[in-house]
Amino acid sequence: MSGKHFVIETHEVETMLFDWGRIVMTCTPEVTGSAGFSAGIVEMQPGQGHDRHNHPGAEELIYVISGEGEQMVEDASGNPIVYTVAPGSTIYVPESRYHYTVNTGKEPMKVFVVYSPPGSEKELRQLPDFRSVPPVQQPKR
Repeated sequence: MSGKHFVIETHEVETMLFDWGRIVMTCTPEVTGSAGFSAGIVEMQPGQGHDRHNHPGAEELIYVISGEGEQMVEDASGNPIVYTVAPGSTIYVPESRYHYTVNTGKEPMKVFVVYSPPGSEKELRQLPDFRSVPPVQQPKR
């Protein structure tokens, strides 16, 4: 992609696969030319989620589209605060704060994530269960 597209379909970008689910980053500097943030869709399978981690130097916003889960975000003193989240929940993760998300439901959990500044999604490639599925080429509409 040239970085000049304003509407991105999920099939037009790489899918990052993990044992717990997948991520499709539809807005990154490489895809859209965005400078202040990156964004995409994360899908977690029932009973699965991502381990406790942080994004040094970046804030994260998570919006639950479907499914239900458990969201942990550490407070400023490092104490884990656990929330029950469902469609319509918005989670703010402050810069460098440890957090995790787990799907506690019976259906896939889908969330929309935003990282500011962009780049945190690149760290995911270092995880041992990372696999990449290239974009699917489809005719232009």
